[in-house]
Amino acid sequence: MAGQVPDFHATLRENTGKGAARQARRDGLVPGVVYGGDADPIAINVPFNVLFKMLKAGRFLSTLFNLKVEGQEDVRVICRNVQRDVVKDLPTHIDLLRLKRTSKINLFIGVEFENEDAAPGLKKGGILTVVRPEVELVVTAGDIPENITVDLTGLEIGDTITINSVDLPKGTKPTIDRDFVIANIQAPSSLAAEDDGDDADEGAGTADEEGGEE
Repeated sequence: MAGQVPDFHATLRENTGKGAARQARRDGLVPGVVYGGDADPIAINVPFNVLFKMLKAGRFLSTLFNLKVEGQEDVRVICRNVQRDVVKDLPTHIDLLRLKRTSKINLFIGVEFENEDAAPGLKKGGILTVVRPEVELVVTAGDIPENITVDLTGLEIGDTITINSVDLPKGTKPTIDRDFVIANIQAPSSLAAEDDGDDADEGAGTADEEGGEE
């Protein structure tokens, strides 16, 4: 099932050139251009506050958007560049790339865990530690998965979940070649503390024995 693609609202910028771009910035807008996809480029403006908030949220350059411009057909886009002021580090221009439904892109997909009640390690008090709540995958623009599902059935304390042990959505693959860790089941802190204490006692016993031999 394809994940929901967030809307990205913009207005058509009738005039182009440096003068029009400066005027847009004075009006609290960020100028931009939409290109690619076998169509002519169009000039747009985006409200500065809206864009700034989206940039602060993170993953902006790896998020697929549904671009909505009045008088234009909706189209899926991904940001390919954000120009910033060299002093204030604030956005001054954006470049958006149109995508076909068959285009391959890199996106971060969320990880969901299921069957926690079927994991013996969690029943014993183990703690599920999530290393990667999102995984970057190569996906098709027209068929974006909602999430990656990890089945916890049968997992014990000390077990580790890696990307190679997960059934990925059809038509996707990780952007990283190595078998990286997604999550693991750790012992509860009380049990870990007891183990550390046992190790310390054993060490002390060994030292006493060695001292007695002298």
